[in-house]
Amino acid sequence: MTEDRRLIEDFIPIREISAEAAREKSIRKGHISTLHLWWARRPLVAARAAVYASLVAAPETYQKRTVLKELMIDLCKWKVGEPTLNKAREQILEAQRQRLGLPENTPLKDVPPPKVLDMFAGGGAIPLEALRLGCETHAIDLNPVAHIIELCTLVYPQKYGKKLADEVEKWGNWVIENVRKEVGDLYPGIGDLDLGIGDLEEENGELQRTTSLAKGDRIREKNLETQGQQLSLFPSSTSPQPPTPNSQLLTPVAYLWTRTVKCPNPACGADVPLVRQTWLCKKSKKYVALKVTPNYQTKQVEFEVVESTTEKGLGFNPASGSTRGNSLCRHCGTTIKTKPYIQNEGKAGRINQQLMAIVCTTPGAKGKTYLSGTDYQKYVPNEVQIKERLEKLCAETGLTIPDEPIFSGNSRAFFTHLYGLDNFGKLFTPRQLLSLMTFVKWVRLAHEEMLKQGYDEEFAKAVTTYLCLGITKVANRGSNLGVYHTKGEKIESPIGSGRLPMVWDFPETNPIGTSSGNWSDGLDYTIKTLKNLTEINSFAVIKRQPAQKLDIADSSLDAIITDPPYFDAVPYADLSDYFYVWFKRSIGHLYPEHFSGKLTPKKQEAIMESSRHGGDKAKAAKAYEDMMHQAFCEASRVLKDGGMMVVVYAHKTTAGWSTLIDSLRRAKFTITEAWPLDTEQQGGLRSLRASLASSIFLIARKRGTPKTPLTPNSQLPTPNHPTPKIGDYAMDVQPQLREIVQDRVKTLIAEGVSGADLVIACIGAGLRAYTQYDSVELPNGDELDANTFLDEVQKEVLETVLSDVLLCDKRGVSAVDKPTQYYILGRYEYGEAVVEFDEANTLARGVGIELDGPGGLTDGKLALVTKNKNKIQLRDYSERGESEDLGIRSSELGGRKTFNTPTPNTQNPTLIDILHRLLWLSEHKPQDITNFLALAMPDASQLRLVAQALAGRALTPETKQENITSRTREQQAIDTLLASWKRIIEDNLFTQRG
Repeated sequence: MTEDRRLIEDFIPIREISAEAAREKSIRKGHISTLHLWWARRPLVAARAAVYASLVAAPETYQKRTVLKELMIDLCKWKVGEPTLNKAREQILEAQRQRLGLPENTPLKDVPPPKVLDMFAGGGAIPLEALRLGCETHAIDLNPVAHIIELCTLVYPQKYGKKLADEVEKWGNWVIENVRKEVGDLYPGIGDLDLGIGDLEEENGELQRTTSLAKGDRIREKNLETQGQQLSLFPSSTSPQPPTPNSQLLTPVAYLWTRTVKCPNPACGADVPLVRQTWLCKKSKKYVALKVTPNYQTKQVEFEVVESTTEKGLGFNPASGSTRGNSLCRHCGTTIKTKPYIQNEGKAGRINQQLMAIVCTTPGAKGKTYLSGTDYQKYVPNEVQIKERLEKLCAETGLTIPDEPIFSGNSRAFFTHLYGLDNFGKLFTPRQLLSLMTFVKWVRLAHEEMLKQGYDEEFAKAVTTYLCLGITKVANRGSNLGVYHTKGEKIESPIGSGRLPMVWDFPETNPIGTSSGNWSDGLDYTIKTLKNLTEINSFAVIKRQPAQKLDIADSSLDAIITDPPYFDAVPYADLSDYFYVWFKRSIGHLYPEHFSGKLTPKKQEAIMESSRHGGDKAKAAKAYEDMMHQAFCEASRVLKDGGMMVVVYAHKTTAGWSTLIDSLRRAKFTITEAWPLDTEQQGGLRSLRASLASSIFLIARKRGTPKTPLTPNSQLPTPNHPTPKIGDYAMDVQPQLREIVQDRVKTLIAEGVSGADLVIACIGAGLRAYTQYDSVELPNGDELDANTFLDEVQKEVLETVLSDVLLCDKRGVSAVDKPTQYYILGRYEYGEAVVEFDEANTLARGVGIELDGPGGLTDGKLALVTKNKNKIQLRDYSERGESEDLGIRSSELGGRKTFNTPTPNTQNPTLIDILHRLLWLSEHKPQDITNFLALAMPDASQLRLVAQALAGRALTPETKQENITSRTREQQAIDTLLASWKRIIEDNLFTQRG
């Protein structure tokens, strides 16, 4: 340990940085996230906060802390001013000068900048901010896709400056011009329909627009006559020129398809669309959907576009498609189930697709126009001819269609193989494949042309690499797994969520068009980001290697700040194969050292993936822990003795946390602090369900020389393996833990941290008491493992939180029954939200109560919690209070009731049961309250504590002025009861006991 205390070990303005980090999620143009997709990338302002606070000394006085706080708030903004950045850089160098023992009069320009490493660099957010703050920056990642993203983020822009952006723009336009000439006929413009795609007709008092086949044909014929020529899908010359604002063409931007299977009913055999819903647009005064009608002659369905100013005006329910994959034949009514029928059809190659609609724009006009796929089928080119052209392109160029296998061992994230889509080529329609392969062809030709024109070889390589990112941007949205967003009228990435799902209907983008997923928009985003990145003067040292074996000298780094894989949360390598196959085809020849493998390397990837260990989850967890331990041992080796280690972590399960903690502790790191920084956009995921919205920044210091993870003999004291430091839990660890937790609860509440974020952050801070020892012994001599310690920390945190909520000491908390404790904490953490069972059950175990099973809180008619599959929700007084048995002592029930199963009433009633019954009676039968209290006989003081806790906002962030509309129905009912507490409760109980 060292006396060189850093700002991050003292204080950081959590509330302000979190707010800015959450806002950053909505920023698109100019942000590095628009260069290329990478999963779980940290916000730049959060990364900047971690780097700065890790390198600046902790303040010695309150005044200095105030100054640092103000500077840090200014520093951690998306658009930070250069004066603020310069001031931060100066402070970092001043701290570095002091740590190096240089004279105070040494000019800052002569002070070597601190060396910072991110050993799991991924999308490059942390090393980018280290560069921005003037550090000598090192970035490591094993994944080739991540390595290329890092080159494009941390090296090329800073190395080549503005001319790089100019050349990428020039050659990006060159590529799209040539691709348009070659495949422009695949996306023909559609004859202008005079905005009369069906007439607005009145039906049932509502305006709606319909498109029939006959109307479409008449209008199309009229336009063809006007143009004096026939539209051809495959003209012999070059593709049609882009439409001008005055041209008679609609521009297709997406083609919406549904997958189909043959009806298994032998007497039917119709094509069954698997579409889950037929909404096209859901906006105010613009509701557009597809009406599905069976055609008994063709054995297919027909799609009709219907538009209305209201949802009701459509006259049908667009959401009545497939449910959980089970579909209904529109011809005979047979139910077609996903398992096994649709899966078997997919594996046999018998899942087909049918065009539902074409989404168009009108040049010079706003909004989207929707055309029926039934009416405009002739505007889709012949698939046989596309495949012939694709074969010809591959023969001429030597390129191959991606046939690499899709990972099939993780059924939580990868589903397509179950339906026959088992290699990457099958994730794209023939037209998508031809377009993508044409982009690959012209990107490679662009590189050749640059060299012919005398470009520097390395510079040409850099420009071509950005063009490759353009291909993967097209592939990101341009597959047969995409999703059409009906509110935004745009196409979303199927893989952006960190999984590769199966979908029943999908949009096919127009990559040479003007809507989402097109090349030109992607190029524009790249240029804007490049221009931002060129403002940074120095570039990073990046290497592709495993974190378990770093090519870095011993004791050479001042800080390691990293965001490691979260146990089993994100299968990075398997996901990035989606892009790897296109990287390999477009720039693999420029980076043969990174793209020689069939797919991304996975043996040394530090994630918990059971399929790599014969399906054994325990072995997979142990392998993850060992790899993380080896990585942290390497971190300890390359870090200076006084160096700082910051680990960003956001996994919610105990298993994920315990493996990380054991890995750090075994590598001789002590966790000294933990700070939660909110990294989710407000109004997004957090508002929909209770979840861990924060990233926890764990701050660690070297405890000594790390043990090599070989055998138990490595525990023997040697010069390189000193005698292990053993702590006594009762005497050493527990007292310190209580002190840390009590202090941290108060600090974080003052910063507006609440709910699961507060609990997890307190757990992180409490790890200091545990990780300062090589091992911790219980009074009986057994070793306290990390998993058990986490339970102990959580209990301590929850007791402290309850003490604050109930405004009493821990003895007062212990007087409150455990179901009531759980209810108070549940309302505090989750409110009225529906939450995952595992998350809620972790809280229940911390309280010391069973959530599920016989006698659990979800059991019986008076259950405190509702469970539906893997989701739970707390029940309030309006759902429980009507029962006459609620809150009554079992001895008082007499002969009124016979119980066949155990209920909470077979013992003394809980305080929450009594309160719920009282609230219900107050609303519906106030005359029965006196009799109820005589039977329940609660402790009035404890009951009032519970009522005040549930009515209060003591642990809720004070981000806005509270008003009555923000309070739940239960809180309002408690307010009413508390206002008359003495008369209704205390006076009644006093009379009865008197």
